[in-house]
Amino acid sequence: MQIFGVDIGGSGIKGAPVDLDRGELSEPRHKVLTPHPATPDAVADGVKQVIGHFGWSGPIGVTFPGVVTGASAVRTAANVDKSWIDVDAGALLGERTGCGSVTVLNDADAAGVAEMRFGAGRGRKGTVLMLTLGTGIGSALFVDGVLVPNTELGHLELHGHDAEKRASTKAREDEDLSWEHWARRVQKYLVHVEMLFSPELFVIGGGVSRKAHKFLPLIKGVKAEIVPAELQNNAGIVGAAMAAAERAAG
Repeated sequence: MQIFGVDIGGSGIKGAPVDLDRGELSEPRHKVLTPHPATPDAVADGVKQVIGHFGWSGPIGVTFPGVVTGASAVRTAANVDKSWIDVDAGALLGERTGCGSVTVLNDADAAGVAEMRFGAGRGRKGTVLMLTLGTGIGSALFVDGVLVPNTELGHLELHGHDAEKRASTKAREDEDLSWEHWARRVQKYLVHVEMLFSPELFVIGGGVSRKAHKFLPLIKGVKAEIVPAELQNNAGIVGAAMAAAERAAG
């Protein structure tokens, strides 16, 4: 079964058809840059471009970098334009793309769902925490395989700042930090999160998961197991498609 997934990020909008039997992209993903300012209309046009690249028609799943409640109501917008708040993202994207049925969920939640089904969290019980390191820090919390949605733990305060302002991939790039320096920041964040939630497993996702060997071995003092996401930066696309298929199935 194939469903289309789109992942809206702070720097890029990417998508592809997904083979839901295998949890893999059916075709190489297509990406466009996230517009700045990332207003609802501008981002919706970007999503339309990605879908149009494949000539897709039918249900789609879309991730959003913020809290999404109910059917598709946006409640927070930390790394996109604030005009997204209170927008019905599903209705907007359905109208703009012509796809009709659009399922919208938090970006890290989507990535986490995919990793729990097809990736590093497969078969794991207890408390599992997926963290996506990118423009910000997203989080997906699972207890015995069940998602606790919209946790947004990147906004925990760490040393007087949102944690994502210190420990995201963007922070490393903006401040030109060495891998060692950045790993110490990520370590402090993980220690703080572990104190609050006591997970058995951290899954580290986002594009930087491709380079996990450069920083994960440098992290010390965390009791939980720490592993890179197996689906890497495709996890959000796969999770979005999974959510759309679940909705289509009723």
